Amino acid sequence: MKKIGLFWGSDTGMTEEIVSILVDLIGADKVDSINVFNASVEQFDAYDTLLLGLSTWYDGELQSDWDEFFESFQQIDFTDKTVALFGLGDQEGYAEYFIDGVGIIGTIVQQNGGKIVGKWKTEGYEYEASKAVLEEGWFLGLAIDEDNQPQQTDERLEQWVAQLKEEGFH
Repeated sequence: MKKIGLFWGSDTGMTEEIVSILVDLIGADKVDSINVFNASVEQFDAYDTLLLGLSTWYDGELQSDWDEFFESFQQIDFTDKTVALFGLGDQEGYAEYFIDGVGIIGTIVQQNGGKIVGKWKTEGYEYEASKAVLEEGWFLGLAIDEDNQPQQTDERLEQWVAQLKEEGFH
């Protein structure tokens, strides 16, 4: 069985903590965890199943490692790849940009032929706008708000991983 390529970036360590929990939930033997800071296009090409994670910074900007890699990321061919996305954001302090990073990279995945799984309901979140909402009522991936709803993170992660497995993500 081929492994899942889990690509992530983290400035404060919060996304890295979420990655650690996800690796435990999915199984360390099933996941290669790669910081996008050190990533190459060839590494993305090596996986048929990808899990991409990042936080959104400031006024809807990509996390710094993703921002630096973004030009290369736009060149990746996602044809025949299954991709799940998760993002961290602050729905109160940055309500008009909540998890925009998920929408930014998810749009590229779709434009470049990828199949996205693991969409997450917007219910239970209070925000003004998000580039991660491409279909009413649904984020393109899991939304995590460690600033305002940390008590919901573990349950959301467990539910999402179960959902991914039901959707054939492996």
